[in-house]
Amino acid sequence: MYLQLKYICTYKYQMNIEDHIQSSQKLSTEKRVLINILYTGNWLNELISEGLKDFDISTQQFNVLRILKGRKGIPANLSDLQERMISKNSNTTRIVDKLIKKELVTKKKCPSNKRKVEILITNRGLQFLEKLNKVVEKKETDIVQHMSKKELDELNKLLNKLRN
Repeated sequence: MYLQLKYICTYKYQMNIEDHIQSSQKLSTEKRVLINILYTGNWLNELISEGLKDFDISTQQFNVLRILKGRKGIPANLSDLQERMISKNSNTTRIVDKLIKKELVTKKKCPSNKRKVEILITNRGLQFLEKLNKVVEKKETDIVQHMSKKELDELNKLLNKLRN
């Protein structure tokens, strides 16, 4: 698997985005950058999803578990989760319901506002997340292993600049 990922990373790194999307026309620099970012985001999501597949969990469910763990026992409501989700189009209610069925989170009515719910990660969810974190961290390391720390720092700066 490692060699396959290394080959994929090296191979994809050497190809232009036009080759990946099989475009015969010359793209403007602006369009090439934006398509490349979108394509790369989807590619990264596929690689991370592949690592989570054995655990029967989606990247969105993983994201919710990490958000809840980061709250250190402070309950979250659906809008808190939605705000912090990486994928803003996620159906947070459906994601939480699936995590409840897996007994990884709990949901109860908020005592001060009956229309709101409070969501907490369970001990089982914390233990499960520990296993997932190891798999995802390994996957992340494999994905960026061909880039230097300086390149990664520069890429982060450029992506932050693009969003600002």
